[in-house]
Amino acid sequence: MTSGPPAAASETPQATKPHGFMAELRDAVSMRGVLLVVGVLALQLGFVLSYIGAFHAPTPHRIPVAVVAPAQAADRVVDQLNSMKGDTVEAHTVSSEGQARAQILDRTVDAAVIVNPKGTTDTLLVASAGGPAVSSTAAQIAQSVEQAQKRHISVSDIRPPYASDGRGMSSFYLVLGWIVGGYLAAAILGMAGGARPANLHRTLIRLGTLAVYAVLSGLGGAIIADTVLGALTGHFAALWALGSLIVFAAAATTVAFQVLWGILGIGVTIVLFVVLGNPSAGGAYPAALLPPFWRAIGEWLPPGAGTTAVRNTIYFSGHARSQSLSVLGLYAALGALLAVIASALHIRRTRQTDVTV
Repeated sequence: MTSGPPAAASETPQATKPHGFMAELRDAVSMRGVLLVVGVLALQLGFVLSYIGAFHAPTPHRIPVAVVAPAQAADRVVDQLNSMKGDTVEAHTVSSEGQARAQILDRTVDAAVIVNPKGTTDTLLVASAGGPAVSSTAAQIAQSVEQAQKRHISVSDIRPPYASDGRGMSSFYLVLGWIVGGYLAAAILGMAGGARPANLHRTLIRLGTLAVYAVLSGLGGAIIADTVLGALTGHFAALWALGSLIVFAAAATTVAFQVLWGILGIGVTIVLFVVLGNPSAGGAYPAALLPPFWRAIGEWLPPGAGTTAVRNTIYFSGHARSQSLSVLGLYAALGALLAVIASALHIRRTRQTDVTV
């Protein structure tokens, strides 16, 4: 018995992918990718706008100045300084040069004018470690006022930056490195394990890991700035503690934003810390020389609070840093608390959705 020829296998035509430029474009660039690129473009333009906006035209505003002068001349000098165009100076009288020096060193004022009743040369006291740009601006203002009175001014810098600290920028750059390390470490942990932790335990573990990282990062920064480079010396333990707080404040805030908004939270962190925080931090130009918007926000963001805390710790015996420490502490504590609460609520919403389905 012979079998017939095998039946022809049925052939199913394979679906072919559409060809052409538009098809390839849709295949290579997803809508999600387009949105991310648009977000990067917005960050880039925001960066340019914020930095140029803050630095393109530094203008003095209410630079605090103490005046020491004979009774018959004191009010006249103060009125002359306070009546300058644009509220350039905010002057008040003090009783002695010693009091004026004390107010400079405790950061009540940025400069002091000491009027010499027995000659034509007065003295301007400054502390350029608190911001060389403000000190040089105060000197220019004083010189213009003195020239109008046919007098001369001699500038005395009673607290300059260390020789190895250049123009007093090491505090800012150190804080900048700590801030960047804090939010990058949190972002990497988030992207490696999912921006929104799957459970509350994972959030707590991530925060604990970042706390250890913050301590190590603070120690590393202190070793480099103090021991290795000798730029910020004499306060190693305080510098280590400040660095740990600054790093954890940046990291905890980033974790909170990631839990709330996923990868978008990293963008929010960059806007807050880099786009807005760095130009308003008082590094290149202290607050008295910045435009109103940046002057108002600088002390409430970690880069500005951190720069003030480090600078005043190193050069001014820790004076006028309570607000800065409070700001950093709030970012650290509220960031961690918000991350935990948001994670717990996210899990609860997920469970309720599963039950409903």
